[in-house]
Amino acid sequence: MVQDCRQFSFPKRYRLTKTDEFSSVFGFRRAIKGPFFLLHWRERSAEEPLQGARLGLVVAKKLCRASVGRNRVRRLAREAFRLHRPELPPVDLILRLGVSLDKANPRPDKAALAAEIRSLLRRFSRRFAAAAAEAAANQAVPAVPSLLPSPTPEA
Repeated sequence: MVQDCRQFSFPKRYRLTKTDEFSSVFGFRRAIKGPFFLLHWRERSAEEPLQGARLGLVVAKKLCRASVGRNRVRRLAREAFRLHRPELPPVDLILRLGVSLDKANPRPDKAALAAEIRSLLRRFSRRFAAAAAEAAANQAVPAVPSLLPSPTPEA
């Protein structure tokens, strides 16, 4: 089964690039925590253009001293996001390295890091879908008319 490669591309419009975009996601204060990463998110408002999910990455030098390791984390995150993007709602996501990979014992390998990133994206998708379904169910409940007589206005 061959799929259209353009569906899974990672163009610039799917990236968080500006400081204000990062600040708004961190200011929203929602996150899912894993053993090595935190996935922060913010729903986009109705006036913002709907262009699918966008990703920002924060891999601090003090948590992974070697540039090879930081770049590996970025590549793994971009690839996992690229594959999961069609399933994600229109939100802004930031994947942040939360613990030092240099001090981790045992040091995680490439497969473990990739598996955790995929797991965080799947957990987020399920959590967001459940919240959206609950909100839709709450709106779909019709108002029950009161069986009590309405109060008569007193003059």
